[in-house]
This record gives sequence, C-alpha cells and structure tokens, in this order.
Amino acid sequence: MQTKPFRIGTRGSPLALAQAFETRDRLSAAHDLPPEMFEIVPLATKGDRMTDRPLSEIGGKGLFTEELEAQLLSGDLDFAVHSSKDMATKLPEGLELRAFLPREDVRDAFIGRTAPRLLELPHGAIVGSASLRRQALIRRLRPDLEVIIFRGLVDTRLRKLAEGQADATLLAFAGLKRLNKDEVPTELLDPKAFPPAPAQGAIGLECRIGDSRIQDLLSAINDVPTYDAVMCERAFLAALDGSCRTPIAGLATCHSEDLHFHGVILTPDGQTEHAVEVSGRLADAETLGRQAGEKVRQAAGPGFFESWT
Repeated sequence: MQTKPFRIGTRGSPLALAQAFETRDRLSAAHDLPPEMFEIVPLATKGDRMTDRPLSEIGGKGLFTEELEAQLLSGDLDFAVHSSKDMATKLPEGLELRAFLPREDVRDAFIGRTAPRLLELPHGAIVGSASLRRQALIRRLRPDLEVIIFRGLVDTRLRKLAEGQADATLLAFAGLKRLNKDEVPTELLDPKAFPPAPAQGAIGLECRIGDSRIQDLLSAINDVPTYDAVMCERAFLAALDGSCRTPIAGLATCHSEDLHFHGVILTPDGQTEHAVEVSGRLADAETLGRQAGEKVRQAAGPGFFESWT
C-alpha cells in the first residue's frame, strides 16, 4: 500500500501547473485517494530559461522535457505531466507516454489588438508567434503580414501584445481555457483552414516502462479516444522527423471505431504545402499516422525539407 505521496513532475509555468493539478484531481477521484497523496514537483526546464531565441535554433521540443525525463529515469519522480505537443517524437529509452487526459479544444486562438480577425488585419500588420507552423499558416493566408518571434509564457505574450510590440498573436485555445482566459481570443480559427499542431490540446502522462504500479495508476484516467488520436498524430510527426524546425500540422478525429487524419506540411514562407488525408480503424491509429507521413513525404519529394532547412 502506498504510504508516501506520488511525485508528479511538471514545468513551473501557470499553465503547466494547472495541467498538473487537473491530473492530480482526476487521479484522486479515480483511486479514491486524498489530494495529499500526490505531490506536485515543479522544475525549470532549459526551454523555460532560454526565451531569447526561437526553439528551432536552440534544440527543439526536448528543451521542455529533458529535466523532467532525467528525474523520471533516476526515480526522483513517479511520472511527469506534459503538454503533448511539446514532446519530441522519440522519447528517452525506458520512458513511455502511458495516458492522456480528455483532449481540450484543438483550435488556435487569434488575439487581435488592432483588428478582431486574422483576415481583417491591415496590410503590413505585425503578428507575433514562436511557432513555425503558425508562422507558415499565417503567411499562407496573409503573405502581406510581418511575422515576428513571440516567445514566453502566456501572460508574457499577452503583455507584449498589450504593449504594442505586435498587432496580434496566436495561442492554443486549450491553454487559455485551462487558465480561465476564455474571453481573451478575438477569433477562434477553423482547424480545417488553420490546422493545429499534432497533439495540441492533449495533456500527456509519461512514466517508466515496466513500472507496473505507476502504469496502473495512470491507466485508470487514460482517455482512449485522445490516446488513439495523439498516437496517430505523433506517428505522422515521427515519419517526417518532425520537430520545432518543421512547419507541420495534423489532426486525427475518432468516430466510433474509425479514425480520420488530415495532415499538412509547409515551407516556412507558407507558399508551398502538401496535404494528406487517411481513414481507417482506430486499432490501426499509429499505422495510419505513419502511412500518412510516408505518403506526404513522398508527394513532397526528397528536396522539400532540404530546400529551406
């Protein structure tokens, strides 16, 4: 019988902590345990400390997970809570994504200071974003706009916008909802026209492979449709060797026993893109994602990524 609290690793940002507390509450309810049996352990990651450069220049998605995963492997943490879209497709040996909480809204939120909608921004307006995907999709829709790097926590980006450093910015609506900032967006972007990042809106729980005690603990709160969708999207990313250096969008949707996936790869200027759609059985989610990645890579040709990386 567990006598010491389970140690939950997380980044220390307000959004990451909100996600960790949601995980704790779900586990507490599922296992009829007091909240005190779950200790939330915030850690600063390299990605949190290095905010002056684009992620693509300093190492990509692993910058938000390295410290947490090191403590998982050492046994100092029992499991870690992540924004799934921030995770590298290849996890350290010995670790796995065991469970996902029910997925939040996948849409991107547009926050306009000088216009309420992306298509209504004046010619030459400045949009701040740290995401290569969002930058490319903005340029695809509005090649006349100037896109600049906006990094930092949610409140930092909103402050930069309020100070006039840009005319607009984009954030994941899921994060704003978890921070009780539902009223902040001036427009929610249609995921068909502005597809989200793979795994956007999904909270992932990572643990050690073979730690049956923690695996059973987490499996009790796993949302199966979210698990299947995210595994499909991550397989798509893996087939493309996707990272923060690559403008890639993808969304899997589950209906009964079936899954549909739509993915897009773009050049950073947004002017060249290749899209793919696949459908099949939920049981084949990862295979479908991998096939979609291989299909779109073949359509793009060997020089697509090399032409701009």
